[in-house]
Amino acid sequence: MVYLTREFHLDQVYASNILNIWSGITNFFPLIGAFISDAYVGRFWTIAFASFSSLLGMVVVTLTAWLPELHPPPCTPQQQALNQCVKASTPHLGALLTGLCLLSVGSAGIRPCSIPFGVDQFDPSTDEGKKGINSFFNWYYTTFTVVLLITQTVVVYIQDSVSWKIGFAIPTVCMFCSIIMFFVGTRIYVHVKPEGSIFTSIAQVLVAAYRKRKVELPREKHVDGVFYDPPLIGTNVLSKLPLTNQFRGLNKAAVIMEGELNPDRSRANKWKLVSIQQVEEVKCLARIFPIWAAGILGFTSMAQQGTFTVSQALKMDRHLGPKFQIPAGSLGVISFITIGVWVPFYDRIMVPTLRRVTKHEGGITLLQRIGIGMVFSILSMVVAALVEKVRRDLANANPSPLGIAPMSVLWLVPQLVLMGLCEAFNVIGQIEFFNRQFPDHMRSIANALFSCSFAGASYVSSALVTTVHHVTRTHSHPDWLTNDINAGRLDYFYYLVAGTGVLNLVYFLIVAQRYHYKGSGDLQDNAQDVELASKGKS
Repeated sequence: MVYLTREFHLDQVYASNILNIWSGITNFFPLIGAFISDAYVGRFWTIAFASFSSLLGMVVVTLTAWLPELHPPPCTPQQQALNQCVKASTPHLGALLTGLCLLSVGSAGIRPCSIPFGVDQFDPSTDEGKKGINSFFNWYYTTFTVVLLITQTVVVYIQDSVSWKIGFAIPTVCMFCSIIMFFVGTRIYVHVKPEGSIFTSIAQVLVAAYRKRKVELPREKHVDGVFYDPPLIGTNVLSKLPLTNQFRGLNKAAVIMEGELNPDRSRANKWKLVSIQQVEEVKCLARIFPIWAAGILGFTSMAQQGTFTVSQALKMDRHLGPKFQIPAGSLGVISFITIGVWVPFYDRIMVPTLRRVTKHEGGITLLQRIGIGMVFSILSMVVAALVEKVRRDLANANPSPLGIAPMSVLWLVPQLVLMGLCEAFNVIGQIEFFNRQFPDHMRSIANALFSCSFAGASYVSSALVTTVHHVTRTHSHPDWLTNDINAGRLDYFYYLVAGTGVLNLVYFLIVAQRYHYKGSGDLQDNAQDVELASKGKS
């Protein structure tokens, strides 16, 4: 946001929409990368290709800061305040967007495959392998958090206060070094072969169920020889799913009809007969989809943290002492620190305490955890609106050439802490939920679908920003999100986001109460399978 507004001299709304659209593309592409990885090339080569794309993207973005031909001429803060800067031209934006698109392609392969590829290196059938997987998850997220902290502090400080050239060159060099380290271990990696497209399997279930839509199902589901249920041999699937009564119409796809089996008990036509495992995997997706949809609006408030929160910070006193000034883009580190402090406290103290009360292994269920995160996101937007109202009033009561309010930027800490708690509950809860509830061999898709939630949130945020920008403009008043936020009403926009969050929370509570666990048997009859029940199983 800072680079687009300060160096490319873009309007606030235009810059926000570029970031939201790019973020949406970046979070949607992993679904394509996961499909290619699982169906055709495997995780190793997907990560390898994506890494080179990320490196090339970083090189291009670095060149936009390095070469004068690829960015507008410099502009002083006074000129920016008076809107007298030369805007970025089409070639300037073309170069920048090319770099961003290459980074999106890189994320398409790295995001959905990095965790599953790491898990592939362990044998989950042994105790040592299970411990190794747990350690891998801990180290992965620890490293991820440390890198984010460094990026949001050291790198952002260099970009904001020293040089954008050096600030972009550092992650470019780090990406180059990571590629070398990745290929060093090529010979010792475990390479899991792709099993084919899961989308083909889904289509086979739907086609077979439609063809057999008039077939009568037996009243008893445990009838030998009625349903096709072969053993799981020669696959990456670790657990077999039992036949359930939810979405019973899909069960017809696994009913064995005359002539559908070969003498060796294999299927004569995969588009007419599917296994119980395939049917239940499609049911898993059908059950998860409403929960996934709720996550889109749930993440919309998080999309504001990297855009309008930065705009607020730029119009506040960012000094700590007489010499040091906090970079506006570094404020997000407060959310990361909140996560780093809260998660160990929650895991070591809160969970054991809650476990004694609820008798649930995790203290609370995963969907309860996600719901609590949504509440924190709503509170974050409400607090952000209250702080923005005070900031705007102070700025207008004490006008200055740069429009900076006599108010410390630390007043943004409460909303960022609440957003950190939202991530600790909602984001981490969804990651664990998807990885547990998706079928074993679909975990790349699970991580990709999780990224798609952020993609949807980015697009919703972009549409919301554009709509508010046009609808709230009148002849006598600027729109809520005008470039001069002291003249706009950013606080009203925050209240609007909070209101949509409340409606989304109501929807989430409805679908969460109807959700049932994967592999829980007769889902319609077993009340203990309801996720929000206080004594459910995970």
